[in-house]
This record gives sequence, structure tokens and C-alpha cells, in this order.
Amino acid sequence: MTNVIGKVMSSSPDSIVVTIQNLKALEDNKDKLQIGQYLKIADGNSNYIVSVINNIKAIDYSIEDDIKLIIETQPIGSIIDDNFRRGTKNLPVPTEPVYVLDAGMLDRIFGAGAEYNFPIGALSQNENIQVKVNGDKFFGKHIAIVGSTGAGKSCTVAKILQGAVGINKSLNTNSEEQKNSHIIIFDIHSEYSAAFTLTQEQNFTLNSLSVDKMKLHYWLMNSEELESLFIESNENNSHNQISMFKNAVIFNKEKHNPTINDITYDTPVYFDIKEVFNYIENMNKEVISKLETENCPKLSDNTLVRNRKELYFDEVYEFVPQSTAAATKASNGPFHGEFNRFLSRLETKLTDKRLNFLLNPTKENGGLYSTNDFEELMKQFLGYLNRANVTIVDLSGVPFEVLSITVSLVARLVFDFSFHYSKIQHDRELLNDIPVMIVCEEAHNYIPRNGGAEYNSSKKSIERIAKEGRKYGLSLMVVSQRPSEVSETILAQCNNFVSLRLTNPNDQSFVKNLMPDSTKNLGEILPNLGQGECIVVGDSIIMPTVIKMEKPMPEPKSQSVPFSQEWEQPWKQVTFSDIIKRWRKEEGLEQ
Repeated sequence: MTNVIGKVMSSSPDSIVVTIQNLKALEDNKDKLQIGQYLKIADGNSNYIVSVINNIKAIDYSIEDDIKLIIETQPIGSIIDDNFRRGTKNLPVPTEPVYVLDAGMLDRIFGAGAEYNFPIGALSQNENIQVKVNGDKFFGKHIAIVGSTGAGKSCTVAKILQGAVGINKSLNTNSEEQKNSHIIIFDIHSEYSAAFTLTQEQNFTLNSLSVDKMKLHYWLMNSEELESLFIESNENNSHNQISMFKNAVIFNKEKHNPTINDITYDTPVYFDIKEVFNYIENMNKEVISKLETENCPKLSDNTLVRNRKELYFDEVYEFVPQSTAAATKASNGPFHGEFNRFLSRLETKLTDKRLNFLLNPTKENGGLYSTNDFEELMKQFLGYLNRANVTIVDLSGVPFEVLSITVSLVARLVFDFSFHYSKIQHDRELLNDIPVMIVCEEAHNYIPRNGGAEYNSSKKSIERIAKEGRKYGLSLMVVSQRPSEVSETILAQCNNFVSLRLTNPNDQSFVKNLMPDSTKNLGEILPNLGQGECIVVGDSIIMPTVIKMEKPMPEPKSQSVPFSQEWEQPWKQVTFSDIIKRWRKEEGLEQ
């Protein structure tokens, strides 16, 4: 080879220092000697080591006609018999020659092997070279996509997901035969519907679930989600509230589902929250007759309550007054007045029209959902009602106080579906053949690293998927502009990182610490990446790489408002009545 550019000065398992022969060698290869690009270094055994450039500096300015330059690199793999392999067994000794890794070899590396089958973008240093990842390892081992606002994060997510479901330049490449992909996107800013809406002739169905269309039911919640919604954990008598609420829920589930055995607090069967309210209200008001033959709750019409479960769910009753007289002796019940604040809060939630999708969802014919509708409620999230590969759960209209619960409930239902389906498949000695990916857009909003009790339910559900989901065919794509504020437990489980430009030092440091030791130095270029450029690191890619993402077609609605341009336009009139009309509807006020 004649394109030697320098020699090895020193080598260690995590650093190979190269000296450039002369300034001309640098000038001739300036475009290829940039941070994040690759060198090929002879190891003395007719093979080569591939090393990524971390730093370039001059160390001797005393020479008038030339400058002594060194390049600090990090070894990431070996070329043995023209095949690239991760890791290095041998290290070069000083004076071994160093070469620029040519385009032909780069093309062979990134096109090597049938296992690397999913195109993710173009090599940043040579956009004619397509970079592919191992699709099974990429989508099946959790992905983290991070980047500051404006770095191209939403477009990157949309482009990757479009490739997964067969959308290319606004065309459905699977229009003749629908594939088996299942993707659920938690879309907090209502951006992604546009990226998956194609013309009718493309035969691509998008399942978009806004607050108006989504049918979630409180009876699908588990104990933690129910308590998070209805009970204030910091109240002094919260333990009594939890105990009473739990009993009322279990009793009501048993009442409405007499054919189902062994019902628990967490069993996903119908119960009537209004009847639960009645039960607790009656317990809160009850007065106990102390007459010798009675000694039980007594209503104002002198009816004796021998079985609370049979009576208290139907309506709120009036009880006899407290009395010390011998003929009417009666005293307040054990919980008299105990639940005043709890009942007030419960009543407020039940009358809040914003929460109808959760507390009062109705069918198109006006009927209520019951236990028998569980299958239909599950199918909406997995795309089985309209055979959709992509389901967008639009969280933009979900009130903030129930955002965590909504995410938790959907994520947990999908996890439970994957778990039980996997077990059925395992009994047949088969694997889960309906793998699902959940995309957590703006993840820091509902699975934060630090947060109060209001985030417990969503963090618990998503962390469970991060730790156990892969075994049951359920994976995560975690997307955030503030990775340092996302649950560390979840990001630590991600095996693949797509890092766009990050300008916040805390975020840069956090992401670099999550990267494998062999690639941490590559993270130094995070603040200098261009729009759409990203570092891809992980099990799925043959070696850590800086790539350039192609723009998705169609694009998500993530563009920033052009302030300066709009402010230069003539004054515009606004129809305030339309805004207020929509506002009132969302806020649950009468129009």
C-alpha cells in the first residue's frame, strides 16, 4: 500500500497514538482526518486494526516548513482476511504504518453480512455509503434516541419507524401484502400522525387514538393506578382510604362478575365507580343503632342494615340521628366523617368532563363498556380493530394530572398481553410471533429520573418493560431532548443509542456515561453534530458510526414556528370564539 499517512507512536487497549509523517499527508487527506472518522493500522501480522479518531493536535511548532502532528485514536475492531470483526486481539507496536480507511473497505464493512439488514442512514463522512444495522438487535434490544430541540430528533424517529413499517418517500412498499409490524407511539405533542398519513391508494392504515377516540376504562387499572388517581398519599388517613376503597372495589367487582372466581383488587373486570362512591359515602355517614336487639347500621326509615354489600352500592342513604336516649340510642359508625375530603375529590373527578375517556367512556351506540368488552379495548392499542401497523396514542389532550396513569395503563396492558401470549406460545414450544415496540416520545415528561408520587405508576410500568419486556417480545424506543432527566433504570437497559446534537453539558455527560467504554470519546463530538447527524452505538451496528439521516417523507409536524418571519407579516385577525369554544370543550365547561 502506498497511502501511508503516518506511524504508530504508542498503543494501549483503549488508545493508539499516531504521528503524521508530514504536513502534506494531512493536507492531502484533510477531509478524511476528522473527529469520528476511521484509520486502518497494521498490527504486524498481515491484519489491520480499525481505530476511530478522537483528537488531532500539533505538538511541535518549531519547524518552519513543517509541523509535527499526532492523532489520538481509539481501537474498535479488526480487519482479518478482509472481514471486519469487533474487538482487537493484537495491538500495533510503534512504527507500524497507518492508512486512511478507504471507501471500498468502508462499504464492505457496513454492507457486511446478511444479518445487517435494516438501512438506517448514510455514513456522514461518505454519504454514498449506506449504513445498515441488525434489525433484530436494533428493534429487539431497546433503543434510546436523544437530541436537543432542533437537532432533528422527531424526523429521525419518524424515518426509522417509516422504514420499519415499509414507508419510503410517501409510498407504502407493503401495499400488496401487509406485514406484521406493531408499533405504539406515545405522542405527547400530536406530531406523528402526519408522518404516517398516506394517500388512500397507498393502502396504509394508521390507528390514531386521540382523547376523543381512545377508550380506556378505569376498571382496567391495577391497584397502584387506581390509588394514584383517586387517593392523596400524603393525607394522614390515606391508609384508611386505601383500605376502604380496596374493599369497596373488590365487593363491587364480585357483584358485577358473579361467574368469575377469585377476584382480586387487580383483576381486570368491570366495576361501577359510582357505586363504589355510594358505598364509601354510606360508610362515611353511617350511624349504628345501639339498641340491644339491633346493634347494626340503621337507616332513617328504621331499616336495619345487616349486609352492607347488598345495600350500600345502590344509593346514598340517610341514617337515624345520633342519640343517647334509651329508646333511640345510636352512635356514629367507625368511619363517620373520615372520608369527607376523599369523597369530595372523588366526586370532582367523576364530574370532570376532561376525564370522560377514562372514567366514563361510551360505545358509539351510547352503551357502557363491560367485562365482555375487554377484548375490544385491548385490540384498539395493538391495531387489531383496523389492521394498523402503527398506533398513535395522542397524549396532547390528556390532562397532565392523569398523563402518568394513562401511559402506565396502556403500557401495562400491552406488557400483560405480550406476557400471556408468550406463555401460550411457549406451551406450544414456539416464540412470540407478534413482537411489539412502544415508542416513548418526550419520555422525561412521564418517566423522569426524579419525581413525585404522581409518576410512580408510569415509571413502574415502563421500567418493567425495560427490564423484562424483551423476553416477551416487547421492546422500547425511548426518545428525549433531556436524557439526564429520564429514568436511569430505563436508559441503562437500552442496548442501542442514536445520539443527535446535545448542547446541555449534563445531557452530554449522561449519554457518554451510558455508552460503552470503547466509544465514550466519540461522544465528545455530540455538541458539534449537524442537523440530522447522529452517533449510532450499540449491539446492532457493526461499529460506532456517525451517520446522516435522510428526511422522512411525509414529515412529522415538529417544525418550529418561524417567529421573525411571522412578525414581519401584516397584522392578522383571530377568531377568538373558535379558540374559546375548543378551550371550553377541553376544559369540560358548558358551551
